[in-house]
Parts: sequence; C-alpha cells; structure tokens
Amino acid sequence: MEKIILQLPLLLALHIQSGVFSDSPVLEIVEAPKPEVVEFNNTIYGTCEVTPITNLPPSQPEIVGQVLFKQIFPNGTLEVKINLRGLPADDQQARAIHIHQYGDLSQGCVTAGAHYNPQAVDHPGHPGDLGNFVSEQGVIRKFLRLPEAKLFGGHSVLGRAVVVHEKEDDLGLGSDEESKLSGNTGERIACCVIGITSPRLWQETEPFPGEEVEEGNE
Repeated sequence: MEKIILQLPLLLALHIQSGVFSDSPVLEIVEAPKPEVVEFNNTIYGTCEVTPITNLPPSQPEIVGQVLFKQIFPNGTLEVKINLRGLPADDQQARAIHIHQYGDLSQGCVTAGAHYNPQAVDHPGHPGDLGNFVSEQGVIRKFLRLPEAKLFGGHSVLGRAVVVHEKEDDLGLGSDEESKLSGNTGERIACCVIGITSPRLWQETEPFPGEEVEEGNE
C-alpha cells in the first residue's frame, strides 16, 4: 500500500492511496482547522481537562489533570502528553486510558460511547488506545505518539473524549468478547472532551521523557 501526500493551496492536503498496480486509487481531501493552522505555523494543538466522575466510588482516586495533543499538518505524527495527578502515592494499579467516540459527558463518562474505532477493528487496534499507565508518587506523566490518530480530517479526535479506567487493559488477550471491544478495563472513573487550543499549554509544560524539544522552547 502506497500513500502520497501533496501540499495544496488553501491549506488542503490530497491523500492518494492505492496498491502499486491499482487502477482505482482512493482520493481524500483533508482540510486543516482554520485559522489555527495558519496562526500556529501549520500545527494543531488540543487539550483535554480531566475530571473525575461525580458518583466516584470511595475506593477510586479523584484523578485530575490534562491530556495535551499536538500535530503538524498535513502528515505529522500525533504527539500526546498525559499529565494526571490525584492518585495515591503508593498506588501500583495500572489504569487504561482510551479515546472514546463521543464528546458527550451529559451523564458523565458513560455517555462517551465505545472506543473510537473508525476502521471497525478489534481492540487494541483502535487509534486512540493510549495504553496502560502506573502512577509514580501519585502522578502519571507520559509522552507518546499515536501514528493512527489525527487532529484533522475525517478521523480527527477533536470533540471526542479521553477516558481513564479503573483497571488495566488486557490488550484484547482475554477469553471473552468484551476483551476485543474494550480490554476489560472496568468502570470509567475520569474523563474529558478534546478541544482545539493554542500552543500555550503545550509550551508551558516541562519537557517529558522521550519528547524532542524544539529550539526556542527549552
């Protein structure tokens, strides 16, 4: 499978996907959010302000913080900073974090729907499967890249929800059907909606392990 990406006027990108000898390529015009892509040097930023559910069980921590997103238009890899706090200092429970389909928190995290799964594949092949995380001294602070998720185009995660679960993701290795849908991660204990933002929050956070720092932002 070959992908060709051309920069076009008016902040559009043309994606051409085809087999090497295919006579029927698939064309997709991808548009970046405006005016942000112009104002921020072809880069889109997102933020998600995590809060716990209102009916949180006493046994679960009150997790708060941010999940930040950054992607260069049109073909940059989506970068993510997870910065959460509120967990017990000695907590050893791994907790799954996923992007869910809907940014609907009208009834808490439950109305965020299932995992965002535009290709209708089994878990853990969803573009927003961030992984399992164990806190250190009550904090989860991680930098990662999501090669299949986007902040623009038809598969954008803007407006969708980030959900923190009470349990570890079994990565689709369980024996039941739920394993292939969600990883058997248990209750949803904190969540937020991903919104577009300025570079300020990304630039104000100290560099995370594994993050490449741009010149001028050190």
